[in-house]
Amino acid sequence: MRKNARFFFAASLAGLALRLLFLLRYPGVVDDSRLYADIATNWLQHGVYGITDSGQVAPTFSRLPGYPAFLAAVFAIFGSSNFRAVLLIQVLFDLGTCFLIADLSRRLLSGRAAKAAFVIAALCPFLANYAAAALTETLEIFFTTLALDLAVCGLTGLRSENHSSAGRSSAMWLACGLSIGACILLRPDGGILFAAIGGYWFLLFLRSIFSRHAEGPGSAPRVLPLLRVGVILALGALSPLVPWTLRNLHTMHRFQPLAPRYANDSDELVMAGFNRWTKTWIADYTSVQEIYWRVPGDTIDITRLPRRAFDSAHQQQETAQVFADYNQDHDVTPEIDARFAALAADRIKAAPLRYYVWLPLTRIADMWLRPRTELLPSDPRWWEFNDDPAWLTVSIVFGLLNLAYVAAAAAGLVRSRATFGIGLFVLFLLLRSLFLGTLENPEPRYTLECYPVVILMAAAFLIGKSHRDDSKPA
Repeated sequence: MRKNARFFFAASLAGLALRLLFLLRYPGVVDDSRLYADIATNWLQHGVYGITDSGQVAPTFSRLPGYPAFLAAVFAIFGSSNFRAVLLIQVLFDLGTCFLIADLSRRLLSGRAAKAAFVIAALCPFLANYAAAALTETLEIFFTTLALDLAVCGLTGLRSENHSSAGRSSAMWLACGLSIGACILLRPDGGILFAAIGGYWFLLFLRSIFSRHAEGPGSAPRVLPLLRVGVILALGALSPLVPWTLRNLHTMHRFQPLAPRYANDSDELVMAGFNRWTKTWIADYTSVQEIYWRVPGDTIDITRLPRRAFDSAHQQQETAQVFADYNQDHDVTPEIDARFAALAADRIKAAPLRYYVWLPLTRIADMWLRPRTELLPSDPRWWEFNDDPAWLTVSIVFGLLNLAYVAAAAAGLVRSRATFGIGLFVLFLLLRSLFLGTLENPEPRYTLECYPVVILMAAAFLIGKSHRDDSKPA
């Protein structure tokens, strides 16, 4: 940065302007934002980590404490429910992510790649859009990038570790673990990052054991340094969960180290049958908006279901009847949920590959490739071309831009396959994508945590081979 101060200053101003544009024109304060704010306010004013229910504050474990703690800190300084302050601080975090991506690119590729990555990140409308939304994404992406950057520093130190640098290496891995812990406290799926970094460490650990046996006891051992790294990483990642787990044991009388799978409290019915039935046909974000989010509480229209939701005319009639019964009270009773479960069982039995393979792959593709306009007024059914011309243009441009990011990243990944540490990023992308395929709600925002890696690989593609400082993989 010292050598290119003007460049980074100008790019930062451009990135700041883009984020302020989204903040001023399209601030995202949604139902989840208000729920997080309610928890934060009750925590501040009543000392209870809970939600307001019929005027009473009831303890909850439906959401992890990371984002409510952030909101509580902002509200304590700038005033209760001051979402404008929250979004402005998130803009600064997002710009910090841009610098972390640049540092990651510098370490893995070159200074030229760092500049390219910084510009791509600063001008990325998808990151900027979520910086203006009171949701967990911006902080989650920041700590994900920080953890990956620290992991690369730690891996570099392992290759040339000596007694003088052992303390610094341990500090790097501890900071990496704590960053992972922050990700987990923000959202349960932050654990995927721990699985990726921990999985890569385990592969290196196995390789070091086999190499030592193959080369004989006289070879330079790396087993003990790697073992120390594993312990430090695990302690850093998991220790932040201890207070939360103890709180849930004491207050909720339940062992709950993470939030529940469906973000429910202990007295809430989990619609297992409905969720399982949904996964037998859902493949795109549009159905999430039109069907999944509307249950329970709103009327659902069977005409919004795609043809793949029915295997026969008889099954369509059964589904229509379940919908009609639900629409009477807009509530999923145990009886209605059991009927959805029966429909799901029939459909899974009829086409197991569709349920376990093809639909998960389709959901993954949808989350990666669709236009990322879910926070904007664009019509989610953009392919019908009946939206307002301006917003239809935005959808098309965002879709093409997202395709360009993904295509450039794929090309950069192929070009950089021999780059030091690349296996860590491939493992992270793979594990996160596979996990997302298991969800009933394929929301494009769930792939944004992968965008630091996407931008890194896109920068590798743009700079070309002649400007890379390759190293052998660890």
